[in-house]
Amino acid sequence: MKELVIDLQAEKNEIIKRYRALLRACKPTMQKGDKRLIRKAFDMSLDSHKDMRRKSGEPYIYHPIAVAQICAEEIGLGTTSIVCALLHDTVEDTHLTLEDIEREFGKKVASIIDGLTKISGVFDNTSSIQAENFRKMLLTLADDVRVILIKLADRLHNMRTMEHMPRDKQLKISSETIYLYAPLAHRLGLYAIKSELEDLAMKFTETATYKFIAQRLAERKTERSKYIKEFIEPIQNALLEQGLTAEVMGRPKSIHSIWNKMRTKGVPFEEVYDLFAIRVILDSSPESEKADCWKAYSVITDLYLPNPDRLKDWISSPKSNGYESLHTTVMGPKGRWVEIQIRTQRMNEIAEKGFAAHWKYKESSNESGLDQWIKKVRETLNSPDSNALDFLDDFKMNLFSDEIFAFTPKGSLIKLPNGATALDFAFDIHTDVGSKCIGAKVNHKLVPLSYKIQNGDQVEILTSQKQSPKEDWLNIVITAKAKSKIKSQLKEEKRRVAEDGKEILERKMKSLKIPFNHDMLHKIANHNRIQSIQDLYYKTAIGKFDQNDLKEFLDSERIPENKPVEKIEPQSLDNYVKTIKKKVDDTLVIGDDMTKLDYKLAPCCNPIPGDDVFGFVTVSDGIKIHRTNCPNAVKLMSKFGYRIVKARWTNQQEIAFLAGIRIRGIDDVGVINNITKVISSDFKVNIRSITVDSHDGIFEGSIMLYVHDTDHLNNLIKQLSDAKGVLSAYRFDHMQS
Repeated sequence: MKELVIDLQAEKNEIIKRYRALLRACKPTMQKGDKRLIRKAFDMSLDSHKDMRRKSGEPYIYHPIAVAQICAEEIGLGTTSIVCALLHDTVEDTHLTLEDIEREFGKKVASIIDGLTKISGVFDNTSSIQAENFRKMLLTLADDVRVILIKLADRLHNMRTMEHMPRDKQLKISSETIYLYAPLAHRLGLYAIKSELEDLAMKFTETATYKFIAQRLAERKTERSKYIKEFIEPIQNALLEQGLTAEVMGRPKSIHSIWNKMRTKGVPFEEVYDLFAIRVILDSSPESEKADCWKAYSVITDLYLPNPDRLKDWISSPKSNGYESLHTTVMGPKGRWVEIQIRTQRMNEIAEKGFAAHWKYKESSNESGLDQWIKKVRETLNSPDSNALDFLDDFKMNLFSDEIFAFTPKGSLIKLPNGATALDFAFDIHTDVGSKCIGAKVNHKLVPLSYKIQNGDQVEILTSQKQSPKEDWLNIVITAKAKSKIKSQLKEEKRRVAEDGKEILERKMKSLKIPFNHDMLHKIANHNRIQSIQDLYYKTAIGKFDQNDLKEFLDSERIPENKPVEKIEPQSLDNYVKTIKKKVDDTLVIGDDMTKLDYKLAPCCNPIPGDDVFGFVTVSDGIKIHRTNCPNAVKLMSKFGYRIVKARWTNQQEIAFLAGIRIRGIDDVGVINNITKVISSDFKVNIRSITVDSHDGIFEGSIMLYVHDTDHLNNLIKQLSDAKGVLSAYRFDHMQS
């Protein structure tokens, strides 16, 4: 008993210590009376969470304090946000109500906490509900951006302390993070938080790769630090000579961004050279910021030769999340390309703390890009498409896009995501302009609707009163706004056509003496696999459903119908799993009780024994097994979390699984013979296919072969890498080849 008292006393001391650290972090933004408000929120949170503990066994209050600390230190939010962060879980998890909070802290704090409580349900239930909740969350964001900033702080702390969670929860939460929260942090200009969220998600979804890159970075740290020191010394001296005060430092790239580079370029870790970026932060007065940045650029490029294709000027045209910086890549010592970012202290604070810093520096007369973006969010949400999941995908795509800048004939600047087309440009100007668009003139030359806008293009939209949106336009546009407007107009047009179809169908059914009522229409639609009664009317109107189809339906009424496949709801999932249960081999066990169930291997990622895997309950095809780093995994886990079941390999029998290896090497006589010898003779592996392409003395090949597990495959890749003439060998998913 005495020992427990000591532990509780130690915890009490730790809580006080953490609370004091929070107050220190809040000091820069504190005004008179703020300390009392924060103390009141802390006491209320401490009292309401007093009997609660986290999965790690720690007192629950550690979490709200940590979230408040992130809001203060890493995002730079003020007292209202700190109060909300301390209370963010109280309404959902404790006896406190919104009325209690409004009575103590006022309407603003209560409305932010209400928004935070609603968001917590975003990923809890079925996919369409998740998407609907996400839409609600964005509506709150458009009202008060602090809701999403506090939610990002909450998610960051949960990710930092996720090692105590069960494996399936780790995968689900990491997938949501990479799917939505990292893009939101990016869009709100919180680059440090975005990078950390990506790294932490990767740590749990692709643990082996994460550890491998982290270890390699640690091994090279001394060598890297020495190189950075040698590289920045001449820059510091030259800037001083020109009268520029600047802090110059090297910053390592995130593990996730290094892994992205390895994947997109198809190169091993050793061939990724820009493992760090140099940042030059100038101490400039507001009126000389732009000139100082270009002066610093001139000084640096006198010392090191720049790559002319790699200059990015976000000072003249800032990104819509407020980001301003000059990026260039120069040739450093030992023939290595080095990325340099040049910005002022104000620009750096906006880059690090995003929206919060943007408000601090905001000119009241100017509407910033961020304000415009939030206005676009509001527009998109005011005309939502009925399919919330489509909305979610479109919106998510727009969160992460790089931007391009184009101009109207009168010189107004339009910002669009990279890859946007002339039709996106038209809808960005106005819905009516987009709907009537028949083409465009870009830099005075006629182009089709699908023309992809380039940076600096001047675009004139051509319209016709006879034009109206077409179904294939959805394949041309990429912005959420254009997709949403096209869908709603197509739906309206479809509804008008369906009205005509209703009359035609009613006449045809009466002539065949079929009752025209809702139940019968529903039966006819089901029989013909038509999604809704309105679709049935529409197909009738356009001639895709006629008298013969009705007669065929009448004949079939004498034969029992097959029931349509039902949608799986979360509560019936366990029953569904039990119905497909039967004796299979010992290679895989599935579910919480790790039972042997029937399964199929997903063709999108070809899992093999030894891979980290999970099961996904499909609607009509049983359980499919995916690798946790499958290209589709993030989407499945974040949208259909309730259908994910645990799976792991057991001691399997000698079964062969298909896997792919990509090889690159020097095109020399006998090199292919060396490769096939390793595979067939040394490893006794069956090859299904081999393709080789050669150019400029280099060959690249893809081999599909059968292996027993990941150890077997990794040993084979190692032997192939060591074969004479081979430069690199690595696994790939043949569906992505």
